[in-house]
Amino acid sequence: MKIPPYLQQGDIIGITCPAGYMPLEKAETCIHVLQQWGYEVLVGKTLGSKSKTYFSGTDEERLNEFQAMLDAPEVKAILCGRGGYGVGRIIDQLDFTAFKKNPKWIIGFSDITVFHAHINRNYKIATLHSSMASAFNGGGYKNKYVQSIKAAVEGIKADYSCKTHKLNHTGTATAELVGGNLALIAHLIGTKSDYQTKGKILFIEDVGEQHYNVDRMLHQLKRSGKLDALAGLIIGGFTDMQDTERPFGKKVYDLIHELISEYKYPVCFGFPVSHDKENLALKVGATYQLQITHEQVRLREK
Repeated sequence: MKIPPYLQQGDIIGITCPAGYMPLEKAETCIHVLQQWGYEVLVGKTLGSKSKTYFSGTDEERLNEFQAMLDAPEVKAILCGRGGYGVGRIIDQLDFTAFKKNPKWIIGFSDITVFHAHINRNYKIATLHSSMASAFNGGGYKNKYVQSIKAAVEGIKADYSCKTHKLNHTGTATAELVGGNLALIAHLIGTKSDYQTKGKILFIEDVGEQHYNVDRMLHQLKRSGKLDALAGLIIGGFTDMQDTERPFGKKVYDLIHELISEYKYPVCFGFPVSHDKENLALKVGATYQLQITHEQVRLREK
């Protein structure tokens, strides 16, 4: 796995919105903080665009801007302003030739999972799953989750810990880390962006889904073999979950626990990767050691 160069003072970070619309004012704090961190910021036209639809621009506009940032050698990282939906509409039209020669950090989560998976599967270059522009607002840039972005792109190896959970499976695994939003991972199965999970540590999270839909997506992962030969599994936050009028009968963590009960690899529930503020930066494609005991959970970048 190739790791993009870590950032140096004065490097340029591009901000673009390859999916949903985001007002410019919601990214102003992010822009200022990145500058305070010592970086120059290239603000794309898709951020705060005049689009009247859900998207931050037409497919062509979003594609062209992301392509330009991929190709520009002076841009050392691309921070996606927000996720939402839309990367899957443009991913197959992007040309990664220049990116392969001069890798750079692709940063974001949620719908940006499409980039993480596609680049991991096809180009074996690490990317950064992390919070995006709005997480900097309201003083959020001071918390450890946003600060973990800075540490990651500057080359500080992650060493995270979290509370134990009664549903955890104890054990230790050292392997490549892959993952992201459950809905997108399931959506990508059978495509050119489909994660290969055998022998890897997989992390998943999601937001705003009904319990039965989470169950359906997890069964899709299981039936397609994505859960069979993992080195380890990290279950992040499943926030704002909903139930049907006639109850599904199980909460999300319980249905996950039941579905993976046959597997012997270590499993961590409640890791701080989510659509909430608890969203630690994780390098997709990098090697991590996951240690789960009855006393602690630790995830260390190797």
